[in-house]
Formats: sequence, C-alpha cells, structure tokens
Amino acid sequence: MRRKPAISLLSIAVFLFFAASVFFRVTREFLPSAALNSAALRRPHTSLAARELLGSPPPPLDAILLPDWEVLVLLPPDSSSSSISATDGSLFCLFHTGAASPAHPAGASAFRCALPRRLRRIRPFYAPRLSADSAAAGHDFDFAPREMIRWSMSVAYESFSTDDDVIVFAKGINRRKDSVRPAADIKCVFIPASGGPALASTPATSSSQEVFRCPHPSVPPLQPLRVSLAVAPEAAPIATVAEYRSPSLQDRPPSRGRVAVCACTMVFNAAKFLPEWVAYHAAVGIDRFFLYDNASEDELEPVVSRLGSVGFDVVVRSWPWPKTQEAGFSHCAVSNQNECDWMAFIDVDEFVFAPAWVDFDRPNRSLIDSLLGTPPEVGQVAIRCLEFGPSGHRRHPEAGVTQGYTCRRQIEERHKSFVRLDAINLSLINSIHHFGLKDDSETKFLTLSEARVNHYKYQAWNEFKIKFRRRVSTYVADWKQSTSLGSRDRVPGLGSEAIEPSNWANMFCEVNDTLLQDTTRKWFGTVNLLGQYRMPWQN
Repeated sequence: MRRKPAISLLSIAVFLFFAASVFFRVTREFLPSAALNSAALRRPHTSLAARELLGSPPPPLDAILLPDWEVLVLLPPDSSSSSISATDGSLFCLFHTGAASPAHPAGASAFRCALPRRLRRIRPFYAPRLSADSAAAGHDFDFAPREMIRWSMSVAYESFSTDDDVIVFAKGINRRKDSVRPAADIKCVFIPASGGPALASTPATSSSQEVFRCPHPSVPPLQPLRVSLAVAPEAAPIATVAEYRSPSLQDRPPSRGRVAVCACTMVFNAAKFLPEWVAYHAAVGIDRFFLYDNASEDELEPVVSRLGSVGFDVVVRSWPWPKTQEAGFSHCAVSNQNECDWMAFIDVDEFVFAPAWVDFDRPNRSLIDSLLGTPPEVGQVAIRCLEFGPSGHRRHPEAGVTQGYTCRRQIEERHKSFVRLDAINLSLINSIHHFGLKDDSETKFLTLSEARVNHYKYQAWNEFKIKFRRRVSTYVADWKQSTSLGSRDRVPGLGSEAIEPSNWANMFCEVNDTLLQDTTRKWFGTVNLLGQYRMPWQN
C-alpha cells in the first residue's frame, strides 16, 4: 500500500490561518452582537444616503425633546427609518458627551430614544447623532451639536403649500381650544434651512388651533427654506422644523385618480386591527384609506404592503408629532382635496353600519353612498356612536373586534363624520371628527335607525391600557394626569392609573348587540367542519 504524502507543518499553519480568518469574518457578519467578543456591532447594509447619514462624523440632525424624556430624532426629508435601520435593528442615539441609548424607528421619518439619565440635568439639551457602532459610545465628539427643540415650547412642526398659500402647523401659540390669537398678530417667517436671518415674511390670514395660513413669499426660494411664525411685529420667530416648499415643489404623490369616498385616521401600533377595518369599509364603499402614522413601532409597513397586494388602496403618511390629531386631520383634509369628494374621519376601532344593511346577503360599494345622498347644501354627515365593552374577553378576539365585542353601553356617545372636502372652512378648524364648514354648507345628523358607528372603545385590558400612553388629541389631558377627571374622554371610574379593575372584562355591558357581528359573518365568514366561523382577516 502506498503511503500518503506527508503534509508539511507550513501547509497546516496556512490552512489554520485561512480557516480562522474565514470563521472570524463569518462570525462578525452573521452572529448577533451578544455572541461576539467585541463591543463593535456589525454595520447595516444600507443605501448610499443611509451610509452618509450614519457616516463619520454623521451629519447634524434635528431632534425634539418630548415628554417623559423621550427624544424624537428627525430624518432629512429624503430619508426613511426603514432604509437606514441596521439589519439587526441595532442603532443608537449618540450624544455629544459619549452617552448613548438604543434608537427605535418611530414611523417612517424619525427615530425615538431615551435621553440618558445623566444628561437630564445638563442644560442646554443637545441633539444626538444616529450611529450603528456601539464602540463609539463613551467617547466625546468634536462636532458642535444642534440644541434640541423642547416640545413643551412653541414650535412649527409641519407645513403644506397650496397654490394660493402656505399652511403652517405649529404648537404653543393657541394653547387653549377656546383661546385663539388673532391672525393679525401673527406672521409667517421664511428662513434658510441651514440657519441665518429671515429672508421674507408674510402676514397670517387665518389662525385656528394649531393651523395658520399665510401667502407665499414674493421672492422664489433659491435655497432650502423653513417656515416659522412670529407673534408680534418685532418678536423672534418660534423654533421650526417645518420645511417650506413653493407650490411647484410641494411633494405630491403621483395621481391615483379622484374617488368618491375616502377615510382618514391616525394610528399608533394599530397594524393588527387594519385588515378587518379596511376590508369591511372597502366592501361597503370607501375607496381609499389615509393612515397618519403617529410613530408606530409595530408591523404597520408589511401589513399595509399586504393590503395593497390584494387590491386595497391604503396610503401611509408619517406624522410623528404627539397630541396633534386635530392638526393631522386638518392636514389630511387640505392635502387630499384633489383626490376625494368625501372623507370619513373615524378611528380604526370604529365601524360605520346601518341597521338596514342586515337585509343584504352581500355587501356592495353603494352602501356608504346611500348615507351621503344629501341635498347640495349638506357638507357634513354626522353619525352617532355606540360604545362597546370587553364583552367577557381578556385578550384580543382572534376573529376581530366585530366578532368578539358584542355587549355595549345603552347611551349613545358623540358622533363621527363624513365631510365633503370642498365644504370645509378655510381655517380647517375641527373637533377631531367633525369640521367647521363654509357659510353656505351645513351638517346633517343621522338618527340611530339610519346609521351608527360601532365604537369598540373598551377592549380587552391588554389592548385598552395602551391608551394611557398618551392621548392623541391636542386639547385632551393625558389619562395619567389627575386633571379633567370628569371629561367625557375619560373612562368612567378608572382614575389616572393604568390599573385593571377586577371586573374589567364584564364592564360597559348593558345591551347585547350582535347586529354587526351577524351581518359580517353572513357577508365574509366561512364555516368549518366544527361549525366555527372564520373571517378572512384572521391570521
């Protein structure tokens, strides 16, 4: 038998060196950071814009200090959180002292992170940079960071340009719902985005809630501008992150065609509720859905993508600003006037239903139209709400809210509206779900026998307690605050702490009401061999 040739020690050493190199590279590329004997995290596979944003040194970013020591880091207009997130989700807010905290996507246009405790007593508060490298933490930086804007102060946070004027969304000027500063006291101020003195100003023509209108400046902008507000002739403009675009440069998505009826809502971590809400309302006649994403942290993007892949028309707009629901709805109304005739302003736990629909074997897309067939002077149709309770459930019902929550309170509460967009008052004033109208338009109130909104307000506790995080309405107190305890926005008997009452699952149950459950089962449900209904939106 021939003897195999001996392998030299040099060959063995070369092989071992090569194998160790490959193993180290593969380990760094594919194993989670906790498995590495190193402080450095793997870097994300990102686009060129993302690499520039996370470069060394990274560019300065605007940031807003929110309540509860949260920092909202704003991305440049042409960036998105999904495009710059690390493949393992590991990004950091890196502060000028070297302190760092994990950064999490807050919708498509921002990240959230906590202000480290040791920086909370240091003034001023400086904006962090985004970093994918934990090894950078603990080292001072030689850049001059921007000072953070405090959300508790006055700030212009958004703008929209029409052909005739610019609409500025700003907080801190009209601080109370019943106290509005006259437009004559206010002007819009146009300043370079990079900083510096104002280049132009125009007088405000309208002041309402957090919405202000001004003419465009007469000089076309030759550089990126921001728009702010000043409240007195010689007063300095308030802080701003609101980009100004002339009408020709205003970002408008490609035309999807004008439709009859749309719906607009504000969402926070509501992705799992969307398939049922969209499928139902599309079946009864809503053509297009606008979701104002209030810094969601759930699977909103893939859920919306799946809805679009099966033919639903769902549009998401990033709106990370806390407690600005009225302003968000004003923005939705004015920015979509060329896309929709009517707009429903309802939440994802609210379902429009007419008792007469129980007689239909199948839904049809003319059902909503039948509620809106009104005289031309009617610019708004208001529908009363019925509030449903947990109905014995201790977790989210698998078949959806229309199937699981069937016990409600006796009394009717408030109303939600369909608004004809060309009838809305130019001030865009609204009380969340209904708008002020032009002088030649009026609101029609439907009776409960004509239509109603099933409001699945008091859900299983794990879902309901999320509402304690922060209310979205500008002029409604957060439930954690011990103020306005008698407000109709509050939950009867719950107080200001998110502590589950012992009988929560059976509260708010005065009337057993299965009208919508029975109707949706007939329209959408299938029955298995065990006689159980399954709805198309179930996982």
